[in-house]
Amino acid sequence: MSSIHFNSVRRAGILLHITSLPGKYGIGDLGPSAYRFIDFLERTGQRYWQCLPVGQPDKENGYSPYSTLSAFAGNTMLISPDILHVDGLLSQHEISAKTIKPQNKVDFDKATEIKTLLFETAYDRFKKYDNKELTDAYAKFCKENSYWLNDYVLFKFLKEKYSPKKWNQWPKVYRDKQPDALQKLQDDHKSELEKEKFIQFCFFRQWNSYREFCRKKKISIIGDISIYVSYNSADVWNNPQYFGLKDDKSLKWSAGVPPDYYSVEGQFWNMPVYNWSNLKIDGYNWWKERIAHNLKLFDIVRLDHFRAFYNYWEIPAEEPNAVNGVWKLGPGKDFFRILKKQFPDMPFIAEDLGDVVPGVYKLRDSFGMPGMHILQFAFGSDIASNVHIPHNHRQNGIVYTGTHDNNTIKGWFRSELDKQCKIRYKKYLGRRLTKRNCCKSMIGLCYASVANTAIVPMQDILGLNEKNRLNKPSTSKNNWTWKLKDLNFSKKTERFILNLMKLYGRYPVD
Repeated sequence: MSSIHFNSVRRAGILLHITSLPGKYGIGDLGPSAYRFIDFLERTGQRYWQCLPVGQPDKENGYSPYSTLSAFAGNTMLISPDILHVDGLLSQHEISAKTIKPQNKVDFDKATEIKTLLFETAYDRFKKYDNKELTDAYAKFCKENSYWLNDYVLFKFLKEKYSPKKWNQWPKVYRDKQPDALQKLQDDHKSELEKEKFIQFCFFRQWNSYREFCRKKKISIIGDISIYVSYNSADVWNNPQYFGLKDDKSLKWSAGVPPDYYSVEGQFWNMPVYNWSNLKIDGYNWWKERIAHNLKLFDIVRLDHFRAFYNYWEIPAEEPNAVNGVWKLGPGKDFFRILKKQFPDMPFIAEDLGDVVPGVYKLRDSFGMPGMHILQFAFGSDIASNVHIPHNHRQNGIVYTGTHDNNTIKGWFRSELDKQCKIRYKKYLGRRLTKRNCCKSMIGLCYASVANTAIVPMQDILGLNEKNRLNKPSTSKNNWTWKLKDLNFSKKTERFILNLMKLYGRYPVD
């Protein structure tokens, strides 16, 4: 998608991660519900669907989409068994036997159990499958993605073999990627490695079909790139020179943020910071490959924790929390000048939230990237000058009622908004606010903003309370599990959204 179109006209979208869609296998996936959701977006005049990162999450990290086994591999739990059935890889009986009752919570463990068994069956059938189109597509996928795929399947195999050890504790021949040892591993376990490649092929095949459907419906996908990668990932194992590691390849410097709105101890992410000097020497090739890969999946990408490209919080790995870190300079303009040569449209959103210094905004504006305005942050004592209050919004910006890290609007209004903030909120809107009308009022304020793009989380569209929050930063339990039971939204809800879209000039006339 050209950046000339993106954020140059008044449009709106909805934030909903794929795992939160209804699903009969314990998790939302790329099956029928995903297509029905796009139909809902089309009916309500939306032009954007924003999701979270779609990489392979790790149980050890609470299945967080921001801490994955690879910056390139897809989340295989998003594969739809129903579509594998259409492809002739599963029978109706096989998938019917594995379905579970609709729930309003993701069951990652159950979904993994169900789909792992179905993938085994699908792979066995694929090996015997006389379908030249599918086998040729698989061969093409493996060839085009060999730059990350081969290392990823080796890493995943070794991770499972030596669990719960981290990769730096593996036998030295594997830790240091000695060619002879890896070749023998490939020879001895060819079928297992091929199966993992096949499952990745299924993810990308289904995703590409889904994206094509979105294009036909004129829905653009906004994706998300987590700035950091998990230490226990194929990326760090394969490229240790690009990360803040010790000589024995254990973690030396962790990323995070200092004490802030979310936590008095800050956030200690246990993810390695980058060795930007080495990345620069190599022309930032790893980052360029990563972004190019994501732009095959998404039309626009949100650059998570954008501040770290300007300066980042570096914490000694042995610290118990993030308090004793130091600020270090990031790659800044040099990095984005290189990116602009390869991606001249710069289809990026800068996640410029938190305790941001002027240099971050200057870096963002130097390359014409839109930033973010969060209405939940707008009603503090600095309301007159606050960048999140509507009278200070920019046309080249994205306005949200809240993000995946925030409470729902109803939950925020009931339990997080103090008395003085409520008074300012009510005065600003010029009306009496209650827990019944706070969501509709905030969505109206969002759509009324001068910012050309407005995004509302699905929970706020439905007026849901704090029990439906997706993530609570600085906590590691009970996150990422919120899920819709169905997509049977009321006509009243659709009319409400449509009326606001037309009232505030966001309804597409094309």
